[in-house]
Parts: sequence; C-alpha cells; structure tokens
Amino acid sequence: MQLQRKLISGLFWILLLNLLIKPFWILGIEVGVQNAVSTSEYGIYITLFNLAYIFNILLDLGITNFNTRNIARHPALINRYCSRLLAVKAILLVFYMLVTMSAGLLNGYGSRQFQLLALLCFNQFLNSLILFLRSNLEGLLLFRWDSVVSVLDRIVMIVICGFLLWGPPAGSAGGFSIFWFVYAQTAAYLVTALVALVVVLRKLHRNRNLASPSRFTFSKRNLLFALAILKRSAPFALLVLLMASYNRIDPLLLSLLLPEGDHAAGIYAGAFRLLDALSMIPYLVSVPLLPVFARLTHQNDHPQLSSTTLMVTSLLLVFSLTAAFSCSALGTQLMDVLYTEHVAEYASVFTLLVFCIIPISMTYVFGTLLTAAGHLRQLNILATITLVINIVVNLICIPRMGVIGAACASLTAQSFMAIAQMIVALRLFHMRPPASYLLRLGAFILLVGAIAFGTRSLVWWQSMLIAAGVALALADLLGILKTDILTQLLKSTSNVKS
Repeated sequence: MQLQRKLISGLFWILLLNLLIKPFWILGIEVGVQNAVSTSEYGIYITLFNLAYIFNILLDLGITNFNTRNIARHPALINRYCSRLLAVKAILLVFYMLVTMSAGLLNGYGSRQFQLLALLCFNQFLNSLILFLRSNLEGLLLFRWDSVVSVLDRIVMIVICGFLLWGPPAGSAGGFSIFWFVYAQTAAYLVTALVALVVVLRKLHRNRNLASPSRFTFSKRNLLFALAILKRSAPFALLVLLMASYNRIDPLLLSLLLPEGDHAAGIYAGAFRLLDALSMIPYLVSVPLLPVFARLTHQNDHPQLSSTTLMVTSLLLVFSLTAAFSCSALGTQLMDVLYTEHVAEYASVFTLLVFCIIPISMTYVFGTLLTAAGHLRQLNILATITLVINIVVNLICIPRMGVIGAACASLTAQSFMAIAQMIVALRLFHMRPPASYLLRLGAFILLVGAIAFGTRSLVWWQSMLIAAGVALALADLLGILKTDILTQLLKSTSNVKS
C-alpha cells in the first residue's frame, strides 16, 4: 500500500503540472506554428523531426530505462553510475550525428533540410540528456522534482514561441519561420538540462546513504564499466528503436509513397497532434509506474502487483475509451477549432486515428510492467512483429487510401502490440481479470460509445463534458474504477514525502 501511495502521489503531481502546461503547448503553440507556416513546410519539418526521433536511441542505447529500473532497485548505486553514464552519452552524440546525417544524405536532402536536421539532432541530444537526468529522480522516487523538470522546457518554449507567434516578430517580412520554432526548442532544452543537472547533483551530495560519487576517466576500468552497461542496456535500446520506428514511420512512408508526400505528411501530422496530446496522459502515468513496478517485481509482491496493475489499467481504460469515442464523434468540430485550412482532410484521418489512444494506453501499462520485470526479449520480438505489420499495411494501404491508409496501419499495429503485451504479461505474472470485470467493461464501452455519438450534435465542449461525467459515473457504478480507494490514497499522499 505504501508503494501505491507513492505511485498516486507521483501521478498527482506529474499529471497536475503537465495538464496545466502541455495542453496549451500542444494545442496552442504547436497548432499555432502549423497554422503560421504552410502545410508542406510543416510536413518537411515533421518528416525531419521523425527521422531524428527514430535514430535518437543511438543517443541513449537503453541507458535511461536501464538506469531508472536499476536505481529503483538499488538506490545506493546512483552516485557511481551517474557521472560515468553522462560521459558515455556525450560519446554517443558523435555516433548519433554521423548516422542521422548519413541517412539525410541518402534521402537526397538539400542544404536547408540538412541545416534543419542538424538542429533537430542537437535538440534530440538535449532532450535525451534531460530524460537521463530525470531517470535518476524517478529511480529515487523523487516524483515532485521530476514533475517540475518535466514541464520546465515547455514553459520556456511557450514564452519564446508565444512572443514569436503573436508578438512583433510575427508581423515582420516573411512571417513566421519554422527555424524560429526549432531555435526556441534549443533554448528551452538548454535551460531545462542545466536546471535538471543542478537538482540531481544537489540530491546526490545531500544524501549520505548513497555510495560516494565517482568521476569518469578514460581508464581501462571505467571503459570496461561503460561497455558492460551498454551491453546490459542493449535490449532496452533495441526496444526503444523498434517502438520509435513503428510509432513515427508513417509520415516518412507518406512522403516517399505519395506524389504530394510533404502535404500528406503535414495532414497526418495535423491529425496526429490531438492524439499526441491525449497520449500524454498514459505516458505520464507510466513515468512513476516504471520504478514502482520495478520494486514490486524485485520484491515478488504479487498481490500488490496485481492490484496496482488492475487499478492503473482501469484508470487508463476509462480515460482512453471515453476520449476515443468522444473525439471521434466530434472530429470535424475539433479540427475546425484547431486549424484554419484542410479541416475536412484532417477530420477524415483523425476520426480513425484517435482510436489508437486505447492500445497506446494499454501498451504504457503492460509494456512498462514487462520492462520493469526485465522481460525484454519478449517485448523486442513483439515490437519487431509490430514494425513489420505497420510497414506492410502502410505499403498496401497508402497507395490505395492515402493518408487514411497510414491511419489504418497505425491502428492495426498499435492494437496488435497492446493485445500481445497483455497476453504475455497476464501469463507471466499469473494474473487473470475476473469474468465479471470483463462483462462490466463491455457494458461500459457500449454505453460510453452511445453517449458520445448521441451527443455529437451539441457544441463540442458540451458533448465532451457530458461524456466525461457519464463515464466517471458509469465507471463508479459498474465498479470498474473504485473512486473511493483512489480518494483515500490521494488524501494519504500528504503524508508521503517525495
């Protein structure tokens, strides 16, 4: 119960801060940028961004996930690992730049695209550095500090981009430049990385229970240590590479397979944006969930592991099912609110693509559980199959259906991954949801879907409020989400120190 309280406390703070900041970033700033530049221009940006994103595992090679899991199990080792792993990441930057820029060369990019790609690569390095520093805070279960660091970059970017979008620069000759957006990201990541580094160093020096800090030197002993860590983290690296590929490859394939590929990639990116905003919730839930699962599996506490898994699964199912049905029913209205052009194109893709939030949410639960327990071989096999499914379905559907074909491929691949992970996790940990729970969940799906589509003639925010209210009432009434237990745990977080 103590770890569940820690988990709820972490969820409370990280969700509170991120829900205050990130929706405005995604739906205000990012949408504002896409409206300020042409669809093709933004399509070029998102294609290059996804290329840099897919290869960013070379900046990490699984070190961050390995570090979170290892520090959660053995907190005393953090001082000895932190400085050495930071040096390893600096070396990986050179390798990452060579590979990514070579891929750009093979794609035949021009000088302007290379300049943009180089900036995006540097931003990916800074972001990877921030995630590594946060992994130390997460491993020590310092969720409040982690929550602050998790939104700091977005706060800085909102200030800079807000000035560029709506201040005097917006009226300058030539209008808004996509390079301004990338430079703002660089500045924000630099500030956040420095703050995160200071916080981690202060925590390490103040905690006398931890092992004494070590400095990284290029001695034979430390080089062997670095190689050993990279070897142990290699399965994490492969998993992240595979997952990044099947999550981000769709715009790249659109740009390659269609005559107006940049425009199609821009349409897909616009439809994907709201799904990306919704995916923030299960991602944020998984951040404190990884160290909690790591400790529970290490302690072989199966009863608490089962109850925690069921609690988080129910929470995310209520959220994702309600969000998917409501957003799909209101697709045209929502796209009309966000964009000034191509609304019908965005809506036709979004109404299908938004259902990906359901398997994505389940992947963040069961994928996190399998990762925490070290079952990476199974995850890598499933991720490889998922990537193959995604590519094959894209190759079949994109030439025939265009952007909607990419949405079909994404939904197919995500659904396979979620179902397969659930089956593997339930078998490995001997968990079996009661038949009554599945029946109640089925009733919940039917009723929430009926409410969402039955109220779509209303103004979008009215329909979503009704759907959310009914969903919470149904979840409580059907016993899917035990709100009384969540309330008690949430009240108890005031007694839990971060």
